[in-house]
Amino acid sequence: MPAHVIDSLFFRDLFGTPVMRQVFDDITLLQKWLDFEAALARAQARLGMMPQAAADEITAQSRADFMDTDAIKQGIDKTVHPLVSMIWQLSNHCAGDAGRYVHWGATTQDVMDTAIVLQIRDALPLFEDSIARLKAAMSRLAREYRATPIAGRTHGQQALPTTFGAKVAVWLTELERQRQRLETSKPRVLVGEFGGAVGTLAGLAESNIDELAVQAALMRELDLGVPPIAWHTSRDGIVEFALIVVQLAALMGRIAHEIIDLQKQEFGEVEEPFEMGKVGSSTMPHKRNPMLCEAILTLARLCREKAATAVDTLVYNEHERDWSSFQMEWAYLPELCVMAHGALEITWRVLDGLIVYPDRMRRNLDLTGGLLLAERIMFALGEHVGRQAAHDIVYECAMHSVETQQVFLDVLCDDARVNAHLSRETITTLLEPTAYTGLAAQFVDRALEWTST
Repeated sequence: MPAHVIDSLFFRDLFGTPVMRQVFDDITLLQKWLDFEAALARAQARLGMMPQAAADEITAQSRADFMDTDAIKQGIDKTVHPLVSMIWQLSNHCAGDAGRYVHWGATTQDVMDTAIVLQIRDALPLFEDSIARLKAAMSRLAREYRATPIAGRTHGQQALPTTFGAKVAVWLTELERQRQRLETSKPRVLVGEFGGAVGTLAGLAESNIDELAVQAALMRELDLGVPPIAWHTSRDGIVEFALIVVQLAALMGRIAHEIIDLQKQEFGEVEEPFEMGKVGSSTMPHKRNPMLCEAILTLARLCREKAATAVDTLVYNEHERDWSSFQMEWAYLPELCVMAHGALEITWRVLDGLIVYPDRMRRNLDLTGGLLLAERIMFALGEHVGRQAAHDIVYECAMHSVETQQVFLDVLCDDARVNAHLSRETITTLLEPTAYTGLAAQFVDRALEWTST
């Protein structure tokens, strides 16, 4: 019976995806261990350390479906060691004397570190595919609404007009930066491990074979980078990957939070996808709750704590090896990847079907009765009285409008300091919000061009 929500019979697909769960499930992990052992045997056979027939037999037997997982579990319970029971079983499966060559010169952490890297390599295309589809959805929204005016808000208050396309383009460019970070991290992250007990490869010293040649051949077999030195206690490659994934999840959370806010009836500017049958409440039939966005935000918050765990693995690694930090990766990394991928996939679902209400955006631009354009009035007046003096005059008019609930236009027109320089017709024109979105649409075009290259 699952104890974690990512494996829950009921909730797992709200907290992750089947494809990412498969990358990190036990059978996949077992296969990665076996892939290492088979690759090591082939590399050593190529260099004359064992007969080719032995390497062929080890490779043939290195299949997870050949393994007795119950026996491996019992062995782990008895030995309190994660790998030795698998090594015993693989050795016993091999015909002839091939089993005597299994795991030659390696240490357990070599196998398990490399297996984690192989799992990361399998996870990367899943993240990249989700990012590509998210970019396509964001690009479509940004392009379609590049000039659609919406109230820009700072500190939770209406500030100046912008466009909805510009809001989406900000998400789009951040997503592209995260994609670039994933891509450029690969040479540092996709590096295998083969250092032996304390990282010196001393176990191969008596073999009359170039130890570094074995290491290089093994990494060629696995198509991984060759480490310049053992990284048993240096978890920075895995942490780099983890922190990028956390940032991806955080962006999804911020997008979801924005949609939750804009979906409130008081805003009503966008809405996550809805179709008949989606129920917002068991007791209030009218509710159209942002349940998908709330799931995304939940995942983002759960992923955030993994950043602290990841960084913690950089701190506590004693001497040449210490499993107290290494074992933390077995727990946090699968959870992080599954939940973050779930966040990306649900966000794509939201953005691909996002309901946008431009009419409501337009109505909300008039919500403050022109106060949204106070800056524009200030600059126009500033041409006559100076910027700071104009700021003080418009500030007093704006505060008077708020506190007395008088129309801002009327307050401005009644102020002698303003009407001495600006006519009512001019002020009315200046208070039109759709004419003061600056370069928002042009910035959307720039963002679309930059993210498409």
